[in-house]
Amino acid sequence: MRYLTPKSSSNAFNNAAKWLTARGVSLLGSRVLAVRGRKSGETRTTVVNLFTHEGERYLLAPRGHTQWVRNLRAAGEGELRLGRRVQHFTPVEIADPDKPPLIRIYLRKWAWEAGVFFDGLKADSPEADIAAAAPGFPVFRIVPDAGPAPRR
Repeated sequence: MRYLTPKSSSNAFNNAAKWLTARGVSLLGSRVLAVRGRKSGETRTTVVNLFTHEGERYLLAPRGHTQWVRNLRAAGEGELRLGRRVQHFTPVEIADPDKPPLIRIYLRKWAWEAGVFFDGLKADSPEADIAAAAPGFPVFRIVPDAGPAPRR
């Protein structure tokens, strides 16, 4: 499985973006993703880029099968946060054949930030190249829900 570990320079940028997003300043769609850790059970947070295609919202993992991807799969639910606004959601993982248009959208919007993680792939790369790379880029459709049941 494809997974690129973060470097310290990326961590510095991500920490700054996370700090701004947590205070309500979205950077081109950024949100703080909160998801329960699959081993610890503790809430883990990271900044992600949320985007829309045909009226649906999506998350794409440019570094591949990261910890947040694994945690989201295991938990089956998460939260997207922007400042004080919190949206609970259920993730629906997208099948590899359906990913190419979503990868193109992501690259059009964030190649300046995350293009280095795509191994030379560009928004205008041939369809066959994007389709061949699709298994290395998990994509989730965001299905909003009412959130967890109230505690009694």
